[in-house]
Amino acid sequence: MTNIDRRAVIATGAAALAGAATQSTPTLAQAGPKHAFSVAATTIPIVGTNEVFPVRRIYCIGRNYAAHAIERGSDPNREPPFFFQKPTDAIQNVAIGQVADHPYPSLTKNYHHEVELVAALKSGGTNIPADKALDHVYGYALGLDMTRRDLQNEMAGLKKPWEIGKSFDHAAVLGPIHPAAKTGHFTKGAISLAVNGTVRQNSDLDKMIWSVAEQVSKLSEAFELKAGDIIYSGTPANVGPVVKGDVLLCKLDGLPDMSIKIV
Repeated sequence: MTNIDRRAVIATGAAALAGAATQSTPTLAQAGPKHAFSVAATTIPIVGTNEVFPVRRIYCIGRNYAAHAIERGSDPNREPPFFFQKPTDAIQNVAIGQVADHPYPSLTKNYHHEVELVAALKSGGTNIPADKALDHVYGYALGLDMTRRDLQNEMAGLKKPWEIGKSFDHAAVLGPIHPAAKTGHFTKGAISLAVNGTVRQNSDLDKMIWSVAEQVSKLSEAFELKAGDIIYSGTPANVGPVVKGDVLLCKLDGLPDMSIKIV
Protein backbone atom coordinates (compact mmCIF):
# COMPACT_ATOMS: atom_id res chain seq x y z
CA MET A 1 0.00 0.00 0.00
CA THR A 2 1.37 3.43 -0.91
CA ASN A 3 1.77 6.30 1.50
CA ILE A 4 -1.14 8.04 -0.25
CA ASP A 5 -3.39 4.99 0.33
CA ARG A 6 -2.42 4.86 4.01
CA ARG A 7 -3.25 8.53 4.47
CA ALA A 8 -6.68 8.01 2.89
CA VAL A 9 -7.51 5.09 5.17
CA ILE A 10 -6.41 7.00 8.28
CA ALA A 11 -8.37 10.08 7.25
CA THR A 12 -11.51 8.02 6.56
CA GLY A 13 -11.28 6.24 9.93
CA ALA A 14 -10.80 9.52 11.82
CA ALA A 15 -13.82 11.04 10.11
CA ALA A 16 -15.94 8.01 11.04
CA LEU A 17 -14.89 8.21 14.69
CA ALA A 18 -15.65 11.93 14.80
CA GLY A 19 -19.09 11.31 13.30
CA ALA A 20 -19.88 8.60 15.85
CA ALA A 21 -18.84 10.88 18.70
CA THR A 22 -21.02 13.68 17.35
CA GLN A 23 -24.01 11.36 17.07
CA SER A 24 -23.62 10.03 20.62
CA THR A 25 -23.47 13.47 22.28
CA PRO A 26 -27.21 14.26 21.89
CA THR A 27 -28.08 10.85 23.34
CA LEU A 28 -26.10 11.64 26.51
CA ALA A 29 -27.60 15.13 26.70
CA GLN A 30 -31.13 13.81 26.38
CA ALA A 31 -30.63 11.56 29.39
CA GLY A 32 -30.65 14.65 31.61
CA PRO A 33 -29.34 15.04 35.17
CA LYS A 34 -29.32 12.07 37.49
CA HIS A 35 -30.41 12.31 41.12
CA ALA A 36 -27.53 11.88 43.54
CA PHE A 37 -29.89 9.99 45.88
CA SER A 38 -33.61 9.32 46.27
CA VAL A 39 -36.02 11.23 48.52
CA ALA A 40 -39.31 9.57 49.44
CA ALA A 41 -42.47 11.34 48.26
CA THR A 42 -45.03 12.33 50.90
CA THR A 43 -48.53 11.03 50.23
CA ILE A 44 -51.87 10.66 52.04
CA PRO A 45 -54.21 7.68 51.49
CA ILE A 46 -57.52 8.45 49.77
CA VAL A 47 -60.50 6.63 51.26
CA GLY A 48 -62.27 4.11 49.03
CA THR A 49 -59.48 3.90 46.42
CA ASN A 50 -56.00 2.49 46.00
CA GLU A 51 -54.81 5.99 45.09
CA VAL A 52 -52.83 8.38 47.25
CA PHE A 53 -52.80 12.17 47.41
CA PRO A 54 -49.31 13.60 46.68
CA VAL A 55 -48.49 16.47 49.04
CA ARG A 56 -46.82 19.61 47.68
CA ARG A 57 -47.13 22.08 50.57
CA ILE A 58 -48.71 22.27 54.02
CA TYR A 59 -50.33 25.58 54.93
CA CYS A 60 -51.83 26.34 58.36
CA ILE A 61 -54.01 29.24 59.47
CA GLY A 62 -53.47 30.70 62.93
CA ARG A 63 -56.15 31.65 65.47
CA ASN A 64 -59.18 30.97 63.29
CA TYR A 65 -61.71 30.41 66.08
CA ALA A 66 -62.63 33.49 68.13
CA ALA A 67 -62.31 31.74 71.49
CA HIS A 68 -58.87 30.34 70.59
CA ALA A 69 -57.73 33.76 69.35
CA ILE A 70 -58.74 35.26 72.70
CA GLU A 71 -56.96 32.53 74.70
CA ARG A 72 -53.81 33.26 72.66
CA GLY A 73 -54.06 36.99 73.38
CA SER A 74 -55.49 38.27 70.09
CA ASP A 75 -58.56 40.26 69.05
CA PRO A 76 -60.53 38.12 66.57
CA ASN A 77 -62.58 41.09 65.43
CA ARG A 78 -59.62 43.05 64.08
CA GLU A 79 -56.93 40.65 62.95
CA PRO A 80 -56.81 39.47 59.33
CA PRO A 81 -55.93 35.79 58.79
CA PHE A 82 -52.27 34.81 58.98
CA PHE A 83 -50.64 31.64 57.76
CA PHE A 84 -47.54 29.54 58.39
CA GLN A 85 -46.18 26.34 56.85
CA LYS A 86 -44.98 22.96 58.03
CA PRO A 87 -42.51 20.79 56.09
CA THR A 88 -44.20 18.24 53.86
CA ASP A 89 -42.44 15.31 55.51
CA ALA A 90 -43.85 16.30 58.91
CA ILE A 91 -46.99 14.35 57.99
CA GLN A 92 -47.91 11.33 60.08
CA ASN A 93 -50.69 9.27 58.48
CA VAL A 94 -53.14 7.60 60.85
CA ALA A 95 -55.34 4.82 59.51
CA ILE A 96 -59.05 4.59 60.34
CA GLY A 97 -59.59 2.47 63.45
CA GLN A 98 -55.93 2.66 64.46
CA VAL A 99 -54.42 4.22 67.58
CA ALA A 100 -51.08 5.31 66.13
CA ASP A 101 -47.98 5.76 68.26
CA HIS A 102 -46.91 9.41 68.16
CA PRO A 103 -43.42 10.21 69.47
CA TYR A 104 -43.06 12.97 72.04
CA PRO A 105 -40.63 15.39 70.33
CA SER A 106 -37.28 16.64 71.55
CA LEU A 107 -36.53 20.00 73.21
CA THR A 108 -40.04 20.66 74.55
CA LYS A 109 -41.61 20.32 77.99
CA ASN A 110 -44.98 21.76 76.94
CA TYR A 111 -46.36 19.78 74.00
CA HIS A 112 -49.84 20.83 72.83
CA HIS A 113 -52.69 19.34 70.78
CA GLU A 114 -54.71 21.30 68.18
CA VAL A 115 -57.48 19.42 66.36
CA GLU A 116 -58.39 20.77 62.91
CA LEU A 117 -60.26 20.20 59.65
CA VAL A 118 -57.79 19.79 56.77
CA ALA A 119 -58.64 20.73 53.17
CA ALA A 120 -56.74 19.13 50.26
CA LEU A 121 -56.51 20.93 46.90
CA LYS A 122 -56.74 19.37 43.44
CA SER A 123 -55.94 22.61 41.60
CA GLY A 124 -55.07 26.20 42.41
CA GLY A 125 -54.04 29.57 41.08
CA THR A 126 -53.61 33.13 42.28
CA ASN A 127 -56.22 35.64 43.45
CA ILE A 128 -58.96 32.99 43.55
CA PRO A 129 -62.39 34.50 44.33
CA ALA A 130 -63.97 33.10 47.49
CA ASP A 131 -67.08 32.02 45.57
CA LYS A 132 -64.89 29.85 43.30
CA ALA A 133 -62.45 28.60 45.94
CA LEU A 134 -64.19 25.34 46.81
CA ASP A 135 -63.95 24.26 43.16
CA HIS A 136 -60.25 23.67 43.90
CA VAL A 137 -60.82 21.42 46.95
CA TYR A 138 -60.38 17.70 46.28
CA GLY A 139 -61.31 16.49 49.74
CA TYR A 140 -61.03 16.72 53.51
CA ALA A 141 -59.30 15.01 56.42
CA LEU A 142 -59.22 15.27 60.21
CA GLY A 143 -55.88 16.54 61.47
CA LEU A 144 -53.75 17.53 64.45
CA ASP A 145 -51.44 20.54 64.35
CA MET A 146 -49.06 19.42 67.10
CA THR A 147 -47.12 22.26 68.73
CA ARG A 148 -44.04 22.65 70.93
CA ARG A 149 -45.74 25.51 72.77
CA ASP A 150 -42.86 26.51 75.01
CA LEU A 151 -40.57 26.90 72.01
CA GLN A 152 -43.22 28.78 70.05
CA ASN A 153 -43.85 31.18 72.94
CA GLU A 154 -40.15 31.72 73.55
CA MET A 155 -39.48 32.63 69.93
CA ALA A 156 -42.57 34.85 69.76
CA GLY A 157 -41.43 36.69 72.89
CA LEU A 158 -38.06 37.34 71.25
CA LYS A 159 -39.80 38.50 68.05
CA LYS A 160 -38.11 35.70 66.13
CA PRO A 161 -39.70 33.16 63.76
CA TRP A 162 -41.42 30.40 65.74
CA GLU A 163 -40.98 27.71 63.12
CA ILE A 164 -39.22 25.49 65.69
CA GLY A 165 -42.50 25.33 67.64
CA LYS A 166 -44.59 24.21 64.67
CA SER A 167 -42.31 22.55 62.11
CA PHE A 168 -40.77 19.28 63.27
CA ASP A 169 -41.03 15.54 62.66
CA HIS A 170 -44.60 14.16 62.98
CA ALA A 171 -45.99 17.66 63.62
CA ALA A 172 -48.74 17.26 61.00
CA VAL A 173 -50.90 14.32 62.03
CA LEU A 174 -53.93 13.43 59.91
CA GLY A 175 -56.32 10.74 58.83
CA PRO A 176 -56.99 9.72 55.22
CA ILE A 177 -58.53 12.10 52.70
CA HIS A 178 -62.24 11.82 51.91
CA PRO A 179 -63.18 13.16 48.45
CA ALA A 180 -65.53 16.14 48.59
CA ALA A 181 -67.54 14.51 45.81
CA LYS A 182 -68.72 12.05 48.47
CA THR A 183 -68.73 14.12 51.68
CA GLY A 184 -69.69 17.52 50.36
CA HIS A 185 -67.92 20.64 51.62
CA PHE A 186 -67.58 21.21 55.35
CA THR A 187 -68.98 24.52 56.55
CA LYS A 188 -70.43 23.31 59.85
CA GLY A 189 -70.28 20.31 62.16
CA ALA A 190 -69.09 19.45 65.65
CA ILE A 191 -65.33 19.10 66.11
CA SER A 192 -63.73 17.88 69.34
CA LEU A 193 -60.67 16.37 70.98
CA ALA A 194 -60.50 14.23 74.12
CA VAL A 195 -57.43 13.22 76.12
CA ASN A 196 -57.77 9.93 78.02
CA GLY A 197 -61.54 10.15 77.64
CA THR A 198 -61.89 13.73 78.91
CA VAL A 199 -63.07 16.23 76.29
CA ARG A 200 -60.81 19.28 76.07
CA GLN A 201 -61.64 20.93 72.74
CA ASN A 202 -65.26 21.12 71.65
CA SER A 203 -66.68 23.49 69.05
CA ASP A 204 -68.32 23.68 65.61
CA LEU A 205 -66.83 24.44 62.21
CA ASP A 206 -69.33 27.28 61.81
CA LYS A 207 -67.39 29.08 64.57
CA MET A 208 -64.39 29.53 62.24
CA ILE A 209 -63.65 33.22 61.64
CA TRP A 210 -62.52 32.50 58.08
CA SER A 211 -64.22 29.68 56.17
CA VAL A 212 -62.26 27.19 54.06
CA ALA A 213 -63.34 29.08 50.93
CA GLU A 214 -62.08 32.37 52.38
CA GLN A 215 -58.82 30.75 53.48
CA VAL A 216 -58.15 29.43 49.98
CA SER A 217 -58.93 32.87 48.55
CA LYS A 218 -56.70 34.72 51.02
CA LEU A 219 -53.83 32.26 50.64
CA SER A 220 -53.96 32.64 46.86
CA GLU A 221 -53.28 36.36 47.25
CA ALA A 222 -49.88 35.57 48.76
CA PHE A 223 -48.97 32.27 47.05
CA GLU A 224 -49.76 30.49 43.82
CA LEU A 225 -51.72 27.52 45.11
CA LYS A 226 -51.38 24.22 43.27
CA ALA A 227 -52.66 20.67 43.28
CA GLY A 228 -51.20 18.81 46.24
CA ASP A 229 -51.44 21.69 48.70
CA ILE A 230 -53.22 21.00 52.00
CA ILE A 231 -54.57 23.56 54.46
CA TYR A 232 -54.96 23.07 58.21
CA SER A 233 -57.96 25.32 58.85
CA GLY A 234 -57.43 26.32 62.50
CA THR A 235 -58.23 24.91 65.93
CA PRO A 236 -60.91 25.64 68.55
CA ALA A 237 -60.17 26.91 72.05
CA ASN A 238 -58.78 24.90 74.97
CA VAL A 239 -55.58 23.65 73.41
CA GLY A 240 -53.44 22.06 76.07
CA PRO A 241 -50.47 19.87 77.00
CA VAL A 242 -50.06 16.15 76.55
CA VAL A 243 -47.51 13.76 78.03
CA LYS A 244 -46.25 10.26 77.24
CA GLY A 245 -48.98 7.69 77.68
CA ASP A 246 -51.85 10.05 76.81
CA VAL A 247 -54.36 8.85 74.21
CA LEU A 248 -55.94 11.54 72.02
CA LEU A 249 -59.27 10.98 70.27
CA CYS A 250 -60.29 13.45 67.55
CA LYS A 251 -63.84 13.70 66.23
CA LEU A 252 -65.52 15.64 63.40
CA ASP A 253 -69.08 15.18 62.20
CA GLY A 254 -69.01 13.49 58.79
CA LEU A 255 -65.54 11.91 59.10
CA PRO A 256 -64.23 8.83 60.97
CA ASP A 257 -62.53 9.38 64.33
CA MET A 258 -58.74 9.66 64.51
CA SER A 259 -56.62 8.60 67.49
CA ILE A 260 -52.97 8.68 68.58
CA LYS A 261 -51.03 7.67 71.68
CA ILE A 262 -48.11 9.82 72.85
CA VAL A 263 -45.03 7.59 73.27
